[in-house]
Amino acid sequence: MSFIIKTSLKNIRRKPRRFVLLGMILLVMSVTLFGGAFVTVSLQNGLSAYQQRLGADIIVTPSSAQGHGTVDGILLQGISGNYYMSPSELEKLRSIEGIEAMSAQFYLTSAKASCCGSRVQIIGFDPETDFSILPWIKESIRTEIRNGDILIGADVSYPADGTILFYGKQYHVAGQLEKTGTGLDHAVYTNRSTIAEMAQNAAAGVMQTTLKNVNIGNAASAVLIKVKDGYDIQSVADDINIHVTKVNAVPSQNMVSSISEGLKGTSAVIGALIFGIWLLMVVVMGAVFAMLSNERKKEFAVLRVMGASRGMLFGIMCCESVVISTVGAVIGAGISAVLSVPVSEMLKESLSLPMVHPSGGSLALLCVGAVLLPMLSGLVTSLISAFLVTKNETGLLLREDG
Repeated sequence: MSFIIKTSLKNIRRKPRRFVLLGMILLVMSVTLFGGAFVTVSLQNGLSAYQQRLGADIIVTPSSAQGHGTVDGILLQGISGNYYMSPSELEKLRSIEGIEAMSAQFYLTSAKASCCGSRVQIIGFDPETDFSILPWIKESIRTEIRNGDILIGADVSYPADGTILFYGKQYHVAGQLEKTGTGLDHAVYTNRSTIAEMAQNAAAGVMQTTLKNVNIGNAASAVLIKVKDGYDIQSVADDINIHVTKVNAVPSQNMVSSISEGLKGTSAVIGALIFGIWLLMVVVMGAVFAMLSNERKKEFAVLRVMGASRGMLFGIMCCESVVISTVGAVIGAGISAVLSVPVSEMLKESLSLPMVHPSGGSLALLCVGAVLLPMLSGLVTSLISAFLVTKNETGLLLREDG
C-alpha cells in the first residue's frame, strides 16, 4: 500500500501539469454543484419565510395602490408606496361575512433617513389586532413596542446611538428582526400611534400633498384578513370586491402560488444547468483520463517488468485520482462558499424572488456534497480508464510503445 501511495504522489509531483487539467475539471464541477444547490435551497427557504410572514388569508388594499407599489411588491422587493383606505371603507369590511379577524396596517415612505442611503418603507401595525408581524417579532425580540420605538428589518443599518431620524424626530431602535430574504428586510416597523406621529410630521412638511385629506389616525394602507373555518377564501375575497368599493381584495395564496411557480421554473433551470455541466465534465474527464492513460502505457509496462502487479497499477491510478479529485473538489467548494452569498444577492435583486441563505448545518452538508460527488465522479472515471489500460499484457504494451 505504501508503494502505491508513494508512487502516486511522486507521479503527481514529477509531472504536475499532467494533472492540472483534471483538477480544474473537478473544481468547475464542485463550484457548479455547490452554487446551484446553494441558490435552490436559498429560494426554498425564502418562499417558506415569505409564507410565514404573510400570515393572512386575504390582503385588501385601496384601488389607488395599483401601479404605486402593491403589498406584494412591498413584501418581496421593498417597493415603497403611500396609499390609503378611508375609515368608512374599513367599516364596510367589518360587515363582510366570513371574516374571523382583520388587522389594518399604515404605510409611510420615509424621506432619506439617517439609517439608509435611500428611502425606506415604514409599516405601522396595531399590536392589539395584529397576527402577522407580532409572531415574527417574538421570534427575534423579547420586548414590547412602546410609543417612540421602532423595529428594523435585517438589512437596515442604524447609528451607534441606537436612534434613527424620521421627519425631524429621533426614534429609538428597539430591535432588529430576523432575515426573511424579502422586501420586509428593508422596512421599519412601529405601532399605530408612533406612525401616526411620523405621518403628522410628514404632512406638515415634505408629504403635505400626499397626506392631504388622509385621516391619519384611522386610515389604513392594507388590511390583513383571516377567514373563518368553513368559508371559502376566494368567495370571501370576491364578496369584498363586490360590496366594498375602491378596494382590491386578493387571496394571499395567489401571491404565494405565483411566486412558487416562478421559483419552480427557476429551480428547474438551475437543476438542468447543473446536470448538463456535470455530464459534460464527466465526459471531458473521461476523455482526459483516457488520453493520459494512453500516454503512460510505457510507464505502466516498465512497472510491470519490474514486478508491479496489475492490481498495483490499478491502485496507483486510483490513488492519483483520489488525490487530484479531493484537491480540486475542496478548492472548488471553498471558492463557492466565498462567492455564493454575493452571487445569490445579485440573483435575488434580478429575479425579485425571496432568498434566505442556508443555515450553518445546511451549508456544511452542501460543502460535503460538493466535495464527495466530484470525487466519486473522478474515481469512477479513473477506474474505467485504469481497467482498460491494465487489462493488456505487458508485452503488448511494450510493442505498442515500440
